[in-house]
Amino acid sequence: MVDVDGVLIAHPHLKGWSVNLEIDLGISPAALHERFFRREWDDVVHGRAALRDRLAPALAEIAPAALPDDLIAYWFSNDAHVDHRLLAELQHLRREGLELHLATVQEHERAKYIWDNLGLRETFDSIHYSAALGYSKPDHAFYGAVESASRLSPDAIFFIDDKIENVAAAKECGWTAALWTGHETVRDLMRSFEWKGN
Repeated sequence: MVDVDGVLIAHPHLKGWSVNLEIDLGISPAALHERFFRREWDDVVHGRAALRDRLAPALAEIAPAALPDDLIAYWFSNDAHVDHRLLAELQHLRREGLELHLATVQEHERAKYIWDNLGLRETFDSIHYSAALGYSKPDHAFYGAVESASRLSPDAIFFIDDKIENVAAAKECGWTAALWTGHETVRDLMRSFEWKGN
């Protein structure tokens, strides 16, 4: 099980995909965060509301000239920095017989973009994401829903994530989980946990 943002996809700039948003599209990242992400994102990322339904009125308030389609295209394309070294290592593990799954907090449109436009459907067995499951990390219900969807038992799962609270919750659910820093290989992390899969 592999997390997406901060693990498989990691923006090279600390401020992430919106670092040049105001220069490029005339949208203030701070205003977007306050009006959209702080107020609307929870419903969107848990599948209770569609991205465009909540984004359009937010943009109408903070940047009336900006179109939702333009912002979404900008966001997704600028937040698509795949760690190809990690991806290559994961493919070696897959060729050795391990299943590869994504376990991520995403809304429907970006999940589809990641899966289809970035071609991850060719390199992973499935994607499990919050808007489809109705739960997000670190809620224990997220991990249970992933187990059901993947048909994997907790002791058969090795999980990497860049957030310690997500790793801790996974361990509480019986998963073997490691904090991803990018300084070790997945194989090294598996060895350090003496994980062989079941």
